[in-house]
Amino acid sequence: MGKIIFYEDKNFSGCHFECSNDCADLMCLLNHCNSIRVESGSFMIYEKPNYNGDQYYLNPGDYPDFHHWNGVNDSVSSCHLIPMPGLFNIRLYERIEFGGQVMDLVDDCPSVMDRFHINEIFSCNVTNGNWLFYEHPNYRGRMYLIRPGEYTRFSEWGGRNARVGSIKRIMDY
Repeated sequence: MGKIIFYEDKNFSGCHFECSNDCADLMCLLNHCNSIRVESGSFMIYEKPNYNGDQYYLNPGDYPDFHHWNGVNDSVSSCHLIPMPGLFNIRLYERIEFGGQVMDLVDDCPSVMDRFHINEIFSCNVTNGNWLFYEHPNYRGRMYLIRPGEYTRFSEWGGRNARVGSIKRIMDY
C-alpha cells in the first residue's frame, strides 16, 4: 500500500490531499501543487488530468518544491500508484503493432542503442513488472511509465516520439 500527500504550498504547507491509490483528477481537490511527501510506495505523477502530460517518478521521500521532482511548474493533476515489484518481462518492437525486430528485456538497460543497436521503439508488450522508458541513455530526459499491457504504438504510453534511450525496472517500494 502506498501513501502520497500533495500540498498546495512549498515546504509541505497549505491545503493538502492524501492519496493511497490512483487519482485521475487532483485539480478538483487542489488548485496547484508545490510540494509532495511520499510516505510509502512509489508513484508516477502527471502534469495533466487522466494521466496525460509530462510524467515524474517519485519514490518515498520529501519533495519540498516542484524543482525536487524535476517539474517545470506547480501543475500536478493525476497520479498512479505503482504496485510492488515482482518479476520483470518486457518485449520491445522496432515497428508499430509489434512489427520488426523483437527484443526481450528482463533487467535494466542504460543504453538501448548499445544493447540492441536501435534508438527507437515503436511498440511493446509488458507481461510482468512496471518500467520507466527514458528519452535519453543513462536514465535521463523525459520519462514514461510502462505498466503491464500491450502498447501498439509509442503514443499509447504518452511518448512524443519513438525515441527510447534507456529503460529501467521500477523496483523501489
